[in-house]
Amino acid sequence: MGITAFDDHAPDAPHVTPYDERHHHTYWRLLDAAEEKADWQEAVRIIFGLDPAADPDRAKAVYDSHLARARWMCESGYRHYLRP
Repeated sequence: MGITAFDDHAPDAPHVTPYDERHHHTYWRLLDAAEEKADWQEAVRIIFGLDPAADPDRAKAVYDSHLARARWMCESGYRHYLRP
């Protein structure tokens, strides 16, 4: 599976966005990695194709932002899919 283009920061909207729709697989992968206690640097390298050694601040921001959004999707965002 190829790497999908991504923003440096995931959305922070109180509703599911088109970006979320395009990146739900990315969110699942991040949640799986976090659950397995994978090193964030390895996860960002595999999932986003970023080199954390070359740009550690950006890599960490991308990882943290998208993981936070993935958790939001599990806690609140999923309700979007339950609506008729």
